Amino acid sequence: MSHYRRAVQPGGSFFFTVVTYRRQPWLVEAAARAALREAITRTREKHPFSIDAWVLMPDHLHCIWTLPPGDSDFATRWSLIKRRVSMALGESLHIEAWMSASKEKHRESTLWQRRYFEHTLRDDADFARWVDYIHYNPVKHGHATRVVGWPWSSFHRYVATGLCASDWAGDSSAEAFGEE
Repeated sequence: MSHYRRAVQPGGSFFFTVVTYRRQPWLVEAAARAALREAITRTREKHPFSIDAWVLMPDHLHCIWTLPPGDSDFATRWSLIKRRVSMALGESLHIEAWMSASKEKHRESTLWQRRYFEHTLRDDADFARWVDYIHYNPVKHGHATRVVGWPWSSFHRYVATGLCASDWAGDSSAEAFGEE
């Protein structure tokens, strides 16, 4: 059995990637967004954290969280959020076939891959790089031609507070320089 070592940095900031089971594209559906919002709200009541950046993609999400001073337990938070979303959605997303396969293999019903990627942010430059990565992700995956065109991103909050210009990163549909 693998033993994964998680970072321990009380009060730290962390970048996460969380992926749906078998990369099923259900995360941007209205019911999923509502369940995720509710799960995060309920989890933050007893286990506070701030969300510094966020993007919701069809089959995965990226985010940066900062935990309170003296607290490094993001694993409990993710466990609660994933469990609450799974319980809220059940089999309502027309994904019964692959959920059945999951039950047979793991004796459970799941909407999520079991693990997630986490990276401890080392300094302000590292933080800024990951925020840029998060905000550019919809363009990278071809879901939008401009960062501002993807609705499920903290980029809009960054624009509203003056941290980014709405035309940040340009337009990927424009011709590349020097190409015919």
